[in-house]
Amino acid sequence: MTQQKRYWLTPPELYTELDNEFHFDFDPCPFPRPETFNGVAVPWGFSNYCNPPFRKSDGAFDAGPTAFIRKAIEEQKQGKTSVVVLNTMSYINMLVEAGAEFRSLGRLRWLDCDTKEPWKSPANTTMFVLRGE
Repeated sequence: MTQQKRYWLTPPELYTELDNEFHFDFDPCPFPRPETFNGVAVPWGFSNYCNPPFRKSDGAFDAGPTAFIRKAIEEQKQGKTSVVVLNTMSYINMLVEAGAEFRSLGRLRWLDCDTKEPWKSPANTTMFVLRGE
């Protein structure tokens, strides 16, 4: 059974608040999306609002959130600003709201407690630091 694609629109009050701050001139994930439009394959504007598909299966041209993040990073290297809005786990928001510093540890190869063998499929890992006053 094929799952139907789902689209989730940004609440207008949030978009307005962000647009007032960042003055968007491009949306690589418009809704409705023109049939042949591929937001990952075109140049972006100078200030971009990106509400990417929540899952790869919801994206067009096989582009999920990771593809849009990669594109936003490419565009940043050209001096462009992108605001990317993503769903996250509640504990991530809790750490960010508490002022945590964070660092990517890459694909960390955790060790098995008994064998000390590294995990065969390393997971992306982020370190969070909550500093005392």
